Amino acid sequence: MSKNILKKIDHIGIAVDNLAAVEETLKQAFDLSPVLSETISEQKVEVLAYHVGESTIEYLQPTSPDSPIARYLAKKGNGLHHIAYRVENLSKTLAQLKQRGFRLIDSQPRYGAEGKKIAFVHPAATNGILLELCEVPNSGSD
Repeated sequence: MSKNILKKIDHIGIAVDNLAAVEETLKQAFDLSPVLSETISEQKVEVLAYHVGESTIEYLQPTSPDSPIARYLAKKGNGLHHIAYRVENLSKTLAQLKQRGFRLIDSQPRYGAEGKKIAFVHPAATNGILLELCEVPNSGSD
């Protein structure tokens, strides 16, 4: 039996058109404050992340009308954008997926929130669900 490539769910990404409204709602309803607020210029997105138990939810707002999140919002509105899985070796995982014929959005890792290496697998290859793969620097499978 082969070793499981996916180590855990890293986070769930939700596209929104108003991070301030999300932040206010979560604060008022649940006394929840973000553990991360970051702009990722390369991806043209602002991120607010919340820990809920062992899970992390990232809310994503576009910083430009030509960002992937802006295009998603124009098509579908606020909602679930992707699920992210943690892997130990992202480059190796991408090479394996490519060898197995999976369509990738990113053939090489790039940097995402919290300094993670990330890459996306095209939803056409994964039954319509956008998957993000994450490797956390110096963490192994934590």
